[in-house]
Amino acid sequence: MKKKNMRNTKGRIVSAAWHLFYEQGYENTTVDDIIFESETSKGSFYHYFSGKDSLLSTLSYLFDEKYEELSASFPENMDAISKLLYLNSEMFRIIEDTISIELLARLLSTQLVTKSEKHLLDKERTYYKLLRSIIVEGQENGEIVKDKSANDIVKAYAMYERALMYDWCLCNGEYSLREYSSAMLPMFISGYKISK
Repeated sequence: MKKKNMRNTKGRIVSAAWHLFYEQGYENTTVDDIIFESETSKGSFYHYFSGKDSLLSTLSYLFDEKYEELSASFPENMDAISKLLYLNSEMFRIIEDTISIELLARLLSTQLVTKSEKHLLDKERTYYKLLRSIIVEGQENGEIVKDKSANDIVKAYAMYERALMYDWCLCNGEYSLREYSSAMLPMFISGYKISK
């Protein structure tokens, strides 16, 4: 029971922080604002986080929660390629609608300079596990080539998505991330798709 309460407390802090970051901006959000919004204590906050900056890495975990929700909504007979296209489209919509470019850029830049754990590359994330299961399913169903390993395809796919997010931030959101990816991803996937 104590472990569940700890997860709930940490989750409340993370959710409150990202809500505030989006609503009032990262710079304008204080630790006290996050504590108040999450209905926790200073002790709880500092038990999990060393400060506001340490919350930046939690965005990847929020993404993983969304991936779990989206994967639970797959129609029963959806093929693997359609699952990849659906996940990408929905996640990029969520990013455009709920994560400011400033925050996404901060997360991506922290991953470039960190000497510690690179959360975006953590193979234990739901993101990587889900992608791998979809790729393996596609290989087993004859949709996706088998001359490349599932791990290599997942790595390339994840690199594609990161590259688009980096570019979107560099261009300061001058185009729709979701629409651009919806046009480009089928071309990328075609290199791994078995023609029927």
